[in-house]
Amino acid sequence: MTRLLLLSFFLSFSLLSYSNVITVKNIEELNSANKNAKPGDIIILQNGEWKNITISLDCIGSKEKPVVIKAQTPGKVLITGNSKLKIGGQYIIVDGLYFTNGYAGKDAVIIFRTDNNHLANDCRVTNTVINDFNNPKRMDENNWVAFFGRNNRLDHCSFIDKKNLGVLLAVLLDDDRSRQNFHSIDHNYFGRRPPLASNGGEMIRVGLSQHCQFNSNTRINNNFFEDCDGEAEIISIKSCANEVKGNVFKECQGSVVLRHGDNNIVKDNYFLGNDKMGSGGVRVINKGQQVNNNIFYKCRGVDFRSPLVIMNGVPNSPPTRYVQVTNAEITNNTFYQCSPISLCEGSDAERTLAPDNVNFSNNLFYNTLDSIIYNVFDDIKGIHFTSNKVSDKISQPLPDGFAKTVLPSSVSNIPIAEKQVYTSSGANWFKKYAVSNSKKPIFINCLTADEIYKQLERNEEMTIQLTGKEYKINTPFVISKTIQFKSDKKSSIKFETENILSVFILSGKGNLTLNSINIDGMNVKATHFISSDSNGYSDHYNLTINNCSFQNFSKKNGCQNIFYAFKYMIADSVIINNNSFINNNCNFFLMNDEKEDKGYYNAEKIFIGHNNFRSQTGTLLNIYRGGSDESTLGPSLTFSHNKLSNCSSADALITLTGVQVSTIFSNSFSNCNPSSTLIFYKDLVRARHSLERNILSNSGKIEKNVFVTEKSNTIK
Repeated sequence: MTRLLLLSFFLSFSLLSYSNVITVKNIEELNSANKNAKPGDIIILQNGEWKNITISLDCIGSKEKPVVIKAQTPGKVLITGNSKLKIGGQYIIVDGLYFTNGYAGKDAVIIFRTDNNHLANDCRVTNTVINDFNNPKRMDENNWVAFFGRNNRLDHCSFIDKKNLGVLLAVLLDDDRSRQNFHSIDHNYFGRRPPLASNGGEMIRVGLSQHCQFNSNTRINNNFFEDCDGEAEIISIKSCANEVKGNVFKECQGSVVLRHGDNNIVKDNYFLGNDKMGSGGVRVINKGQQVNNNIFYKCRGVDFRSPLVIMNGVPNSPPTRYVQVTNAEITNNTFYQCSPISLCEGSDAERTLAPDNVNFSNNLFYNTLDSIIYNVFDDIKGIHFTSNKVSDKISQPLPDGFAKTVLPSSVSNIPIAEKQVYTSSGANWFKKYAVSNSKKPIFINCLTADEIYKQLERNEEMTIQLTGKEYKINTPFVISKTIQFKSDKKSSIKFETENILSVFILSGKGNLTLNSINIDGMNVKATHFISSDSNGYSDHYNLTINNCSFQNFSKKNGCQNIFYAFKYMIADSVIINNNSFINNNCNFFLMNDEKEDKGYYNAEKIFIGHNNFRSQTGTLLNIYRGGSDESTLGPSLTFSHNKLSNCSSADALITLTGVQVSTIFSNSFSNCNPSSTLIFYKDLVRARHSLERNILSNSGKIEKNVFVTEKSNTIK
């Protein structure tokens, strides 16, 4: 480390000693310096906020004397507002910028191409950070980094909290100028991408399906990926001859996916699932792929997210569909306490071609948790197993090529490798996870709605104690921070409204808790009592309702729903626990507005438990995730230990469409939709539904499908 610091110091000293150093304080001066730059020049951006700017660089340096554009102090040049960086020259180095408190619109935040279609070659962006630099609306798509040209490098940069639609880093192969590119993406930190609730949440994509037969030769080496949960594909390879080597994937709900293109290499990586649900490894499709010498540690993903997936292919498949896996090398990998790998995954009426000529050798499986090490969905005769070792406790019958034996109970080099990659990744001035500066929430008593409006204007987290008995509301309470409302629950509280949209609107970063409130809804004329924001912001929200009572809400007065989710906005979690919903003539919980059938949905995790629903008229629960997309993990629903009596709806009382995981457990249904449908399941892609230990007395039918596992239910 000392030698590296000395080398960096002498390099900087040398550049300053023999170069023309220009300090610029605004975009006009920067544009002029770029226009007049000569090889070896150093252009220094003065510390401060650079707002609503487009930095466009097309100067020409040389290999020995690049043009350097750098922050006066790394991290102190703040690029904010509607801003972006465009590079279209040669031998340019950009160093130390901080993109924060802004967005780039339809453009990438950093793009290796200028507006006049000049591509970057031999250019580098280093020691730079993009932090929560999202378009305001979740479905307004863009990339954070877009590669064009050849021989460009992105290194020692940090990327945190991408929330809107779009791949974070895309390598584009639009024409010959960007193919055989040999880009290097190395020593970067990719952190904390929450589930997008749709396709398009990859961290890195190399190529597009239409370019899948071209060589990219992109190298993705020595990067650290942490909590990258955007979708099933962390890295999506859609071209040929790429290398993914020496990276660490820590607690990521996804995999490196060799989706299109041939002859790619995935080697010497660490997949550290640490028992996180959905943590995967590598998914293999196409020809000539190599997956060698990787460590898979406590990866617990299943199906498409299994630690290793070898897919089935489509006969006569176009390159853009599922090409049969052939001539693959799966060797010298270690699987430690992982869920079973998946062979011939995706086998169905279309994907009928099993893998062929696959060398599966010298792999090690240590497992004391599971009875099997792999699942098989088709013929595996084309996979040649040799010299693989398996824990002797595994009970699964295995073919020749597997030897059950006593194996070491630990992988000793993981902590060292993790620390090495972690410490060498990302911008050296930026904390990979910024420490929260949030203070303890303040406590406020509010007697009237006007007092609540006033308090919500403050930029502070708070608990609002409702001390009044009636609150007259003329506009919604917009929740864009952490707010808890509570009361003593001894007496009822009335919310009186005119014909407004909602009483509570959960906006971006809203975290609303209703706690111990006895709510009388007889004077609520709002369409929804609680709703998400209809603007579809990219920031997520959370909702918790605990130990409350809801009664006398009625469609006749104008209240259609107790909770309604508008399309395009997503909740990380919705928790409804230990409440009473009595004598309400309206829908309870609707998340069914995502009707494009593209796999979109509105909440990642939903828990509805220990509640009492009595004399509830209207849909109780309707959650919709349409289409056949297979890239997302949610939504996940737990509906347990609820008591329902005399509840009815014109349609099914509970409708689950495309919900990926559901558990309906230990509930009591009495006189609920007795002559109609109680629960309706509809799925176009594989799902996991558990229907267990429920008691159904004089209640409607359950319309199941093949993905529903039913156990120990009692029907009276």
